[in-house]
Amino acid sequence: MFTFLACIALLIIGYFTYGKYVEKMFGVKAARPTPALTQADGVDYIPMSTKKNSLIQLLNIAGTGPIFGPIMGALYGPVAFIWIVIGCIFAGAVHDYLTGMISIRNRGAHLPELATKFLGKAMKHVVNTFALLLLLLVGTVFVTTPADLLYVLMDGKVALFLIVGAIFIYYILATLLPIDKIIGRLYPYFGALLLISAVGVFIGLLVTGANIPEISLSNFHPANAPIFPLLFFTITCGALSGFHATQTPIISRTTQNENQGRKIFYGMMIAEGIIAMIWAAAAMSLFDGYNGLNDLLAAGGPGLIVSEVSKMMLGGIGGTLAVLGVVVLPITSGDTAFRSARMIIADYINFAQKKISSRLWIAVPLFVISIALTQIDFNILWRYFSWANQSTAVIALFVGAMYLYIAKKNYWVSLIPGTFMLVMVLAYILNAQIGFRLPMTTSWIGSAIGTVILVALFFHTAKKNRSLALPLEDDVSNWRKAA
Repeated sequence: MFTFLACIALLIIGYFTYGKYVEKMFGVKAARPTPALTQADGVDYIPMSTKKNSLIQLLNIAGTGPIFGPIMGALYGPVAFIWIVIGCIFAGAVHDYLTGMISIRNRGAHLPELATKFLGKAMKHVVNTFALLLLLLVGTVFVTTPADLLYVLMDGKVALFLIVGAIFIYYILATLLPIDKIIGRLYPYFGALLLISAVGVFIGLLVTGANIPEISLSNFHPANAPIFPLLFFTITCGALSGFHATQTPIISRTTQNENQGRKIFYGMMIAEGIIAMIWAAAAMSLFDGYNGLNDLLAAGGPGLIVSEVSKMMLGGIGGTLAVLGVVVLPITSGDTAFRSARMIIADYINFAQKKISSRLWIAVPLFVISIALTQIDFNILWRYFSWANQSTAVIALFVGAMYLYIAKKNYWVSLIPGTFMLVMVLAYILNAQIGFRLPMTTSWIGSAIGTVILVALFFHTAKKNRSLALPLEDDVSNWRKAA
């Protein structure tokens, strides 16, 4: 277990070291009022405590990603541990912190608005389309996955369509009502289930002395699927996920002070990385090698692995609670996915959301489209979600790099991981069956050329924005008078 335990230790150390560096480099302004105060509307802009914001943020970003992704990523062997640790500390947590803090500085703006401001007006429609596509896919995927788990947990005694319907009803309420009415009240209980599942499996691995593989760069995938670029689209949440950039503005609108940002944004990404490590380790060690894991995945997907691991580690009652904890994760991301989509559309068309009738005009079409999407094969949805997810992460990292470049701060902390993932995103879509289906060598060449062009364009735009002294934040000096 040396690699496993060392990786978890590194994640924790990363929060206190690199996370502290990023926070100091960004420059917290504790005296600056946040959108929760300056834009207070009793619906989306509501001051909430650090503890509540942190828990909501963790549950918002987690989904099934840090469980299902690492379970499937376990087929690549311990190299998955390396990506989780490096990706989480240097990419994912930086991504989450910068998007959260830049949003706070700009009225709680969502990624499309931030991309328009910092990357140019041409990005407005592109990023809005990407973000809405991603959120609809997330919302739809996170209806079907918890519904399937609950259906198995109840031995098929309740019809699947009834479970799906109940989840949709909850999503509608969570999307329409003020954030402190349902999300703020239910999430502490959901969080308890999440902790029971993750901590329970972790303790079970230690007590049973699970044979977790040590560090290795070898690829154990039975199908010999290449590590590059597929691993980075298999393990997203838990390492780096663009979906998080759609979620952080929800909490940037409820954060009371900028000095709470590292704990809420950077810290909760580290927590998600630890969850990913636990489930990757369990998948690697409990099924008689990678062939056994692959057979179970073929038989019942990652949901079956979750059920088997939970029962093996925690017994009947504990296993049921653990599975419920896993069910909670997608539900607590699906509800905020639809909420984020509503907020993005409202910002895009400048449509006030104080009246519930205004929220209904946007929310109803979203749910109609999502219900239609549930009829599409899950595996196809997941592949498109993975690519859209990491493409959104690249956009968010470049937004962060642009902000830091204009501010004359260390923009490399965001540009390096953003450029790396840009290479992976382009190579993947050029080669994938859902993309252009080019040979892998051709895809790498095309990816390299595309990356050089886009990075050069970034620097051209960055120099122009800096020379024009593009404002980095909204003026809130007179917010009390305006209120």
